Amino acid sequence: MIVSFEQMLEKAKQGEPMVLAGAAAQDADTIKAMAAAEEAGMIRPVLVGDIPTIERVMKKEGVTFRNAELVQADDMVEACAKAVELVRLGKADFLMKGLVDTNIFLKAILNKETGLPVHGLLSHVMTFDTLGAYHKLMLTSDGGMVLYPTLEQKIGLIKNCLPVAKALEIENPKVAVLCAKEKVNPKMPATVDAAELKKLGEAGEFGPNVLVEGPIAMDLAVSAHCAEVKGFKSEVAGDADIFIVPNIEAGNIMGKTLGDILGAKAAGVIVGTDTPIVMCSRADNDETKLCSIALGCLMAGLNK
Repeated sequence: MIVSFEQMLEKAKQGEPMVLAGAAAQDADTIKAMAAAEEAGMIRPVLVGDIPTIERVMKKEGVTFRNAELVQADDMVEACAKAVELVRLGKADFLMKGLVDTNIFLKAILNKETGLPVHGLLSHVMTFDTLGAYHKLMLTSDGGMVLYPTLEQKIGLIKNCLPVAKALEIENPKVAVLCAKEKVNPKMPATVDAAELKKLGEAGEFGPNVLVEGPIAMDLAVSAHCAEVKGFKSEVAGDADIFIVPNIEAGNIMGKTLGDILGAKAAGVIVGTDTPIVMCSRADNDETKLCSIALGCLMAGLNK
């Protein structure tokens, strides 16, 4: 099991370099992250965007590539379309969002004629390395795409986390369906959904090696001591790998609390297509983007 981003980066360096198409890859952080990933032997980069701008940023930041391909795109819409096309045609192994609005990026992916095939639900998975505050990596979903997931969508959220867990060598993923309390309350729909997801897990909906617990509060999911004090018995308590939040607000708050207060490192991917899609905030630094590229490499390697 990979339990830190340091281990994840090392693992990504050991595999075959993956071809990464960067859509609107003309901002400093994306360029620096792709250059660092190429230098580490993780990727063969394809930068899609306005070539003069890309070259100007490279010169300003002192960044060089050994063997990058630059593809001209006159605007953001064209950049996203061309990057998606590279993946669709098998000329790139995975995709990365650069300095472009998320709606433009997703519209290119979801285009019925020229986009990528979507299998079920398209969702966002954030992986956090809390630098020792928690004893392993934390996979969270969905704080970025699915606003108020239905029960059916929550099934999809769990299923979409599993290839991320597999890439991180988590053989028996433990899923915590987070709620404010551990008892089912009809007035709190999230607890009702969580209990149903637990039943589905017990019935094998997510595979024989996936353990789902819910409803479960955050303190019990991360602390065996809290679970013991409250008399809550579960193999997931204090040892969860995957954290399913009830809505986008909860996921957004959780992610920003981990990152901005605790100082956790983050890596983000979109799951639900044939290939992983690296999607970070436009404000994320090059380190976050490099870690996301490494995660994308490991996931893309599963398809080889």
